Amino acid sequence: MTNPLPTTDAINRHGYAMITIAYWGFTVTDGALRMLVLLHFYNLGYTPLQIASLFLFYEFFGVVTNLVGGWIASHFGLKSTLTAGLLLQVLALVMLGLLDPTWSVAVSVAYVMTAQALSGIAKDLVKMSSKSSVKLLVEEGQQGALFKWVAVLTGSKNALKGFGFFVGGALLGWLGFDHSLYAMAAALIVIWLLAIVYVSGSTGKVEGKVRFTHLFSKSTAINRLSSARFFLFGSRDVWFVVGLPLFLTDHLQWPYAQVGAFLAAWVIGYGFVQMLAPALIKESLRHRTSNAVWSALVLAIGLAVMVFAVWRQWPALPTIVIGLTFYGTVFAINSSIHSYLVLAYGKREEIAMDVGFYYMANAGGRLIGTLLSGYLYQHGDLLACLVASLVFVVLSWLLALRLPPLATAN
Repeated sequence: MTNPLPTTDAINRHGYAMITIAYWGFTVTDGALRMLVLLHFYNLGYTPLQIASLFLFYEFFGVVTNLVGGWIASHFGLKSTLTAGLLLQVLALVMLGLLDPTWSVAVSVAYVMTAQALSGIAKDLVKMSSKSSVKLLVEEGQQGALFKWVAVLTGSKNALKGFGFFVGGALLGWLGFDHSLYAMAAALIVIWLLAIVYVSGSTGKVEGKVRFTHLFSKSTAINRLSSARFFLFGSRDVWFVVGLPLFLTDHLQWPYAQVGAFLAAWVIGYGFVQMLAPALIKESLRHRTSNAVWSALVLAIGLAVMVFAVWRQWPALPTIVIGLTFYGTVFAINSSIHSYLVLAYGKREEIAMDVGFYYMANAGGRLIGTLLSGYLYQHGDLLACLVASLVFVVLSWLLALRLPPLATAN
């Protein structure tokens, strides 16, 4: 446990709205960039493992950013982390647009990984700023309102990221790789200017000294929840990042726009489920930790059925559509509960650091999932990716079993 810190500045609704709008705009470019990079480099002949390596720095630097981002926000305010993230994304997009097709594969991979590192830092600075602002908006003790605000923010973000997948696939066919990147960079510059004007510099800033060691001194509840989150998001990205889109391209012979549209529809759908999570979960607040347990268990059972169906070579398209619809629905509920619990467990005066630590685990799971997605698909196809996903979900469920009730979390 850490010693109590001074009070953190609250946030008004206008400031929160601007932070959310910035987060939404960034999210569309983030989803589009992932689809642009994946499809463009696969079209150039890169192997699945090489494509996965392009995203490794994106995820790795997300881990680092989440660790220190909360500490930076506590010192300098959420405006500093938000605007820095937006600018870094602009830089990453412009860098990728300047990629020279005559470079060797080794140089191109190193260059793209560097740009993706900037994008990974940008994404987690913006996300941490937005998620932390929710805790500052909702008054202490209003747990039901907190759950609803978190669900709306998380669900809308994922719906827009799904829309970004569609935008990326469509832009690649319409404008090409480099012009698509420049167009997104221009849009983000406009959002950055609005954030400079409308977000208060004191938002989220702690009135007092925050020691760097506070980042590592977390409650048992935050540690356990973060561990469960690590495996939950590893379970998603181990098949979603590389395995699924390449399976749709290789085995079903789908064009790029159709792949982007399918992934977009899935992410948008699970984003809407996240927004509806408070209405879907009718139990009292004290039971929401058990909901995290049960939703993980149901997710594992559904994945086991999907693994069996793919192993037995049932018709690919209905298996994928039905299996992913079930997975997305349950995953969305589980993820929403996690996102609520980190804010409910966390202290108001330390919320940026708690959220940063939690999303560090999230990024770590994505990092491992991304690497495994390319490796397993290259050596074992989609079935290997799904088996790994099942193992990760089971581990997340086992960790969720040890989550303390909210009343005893601290």
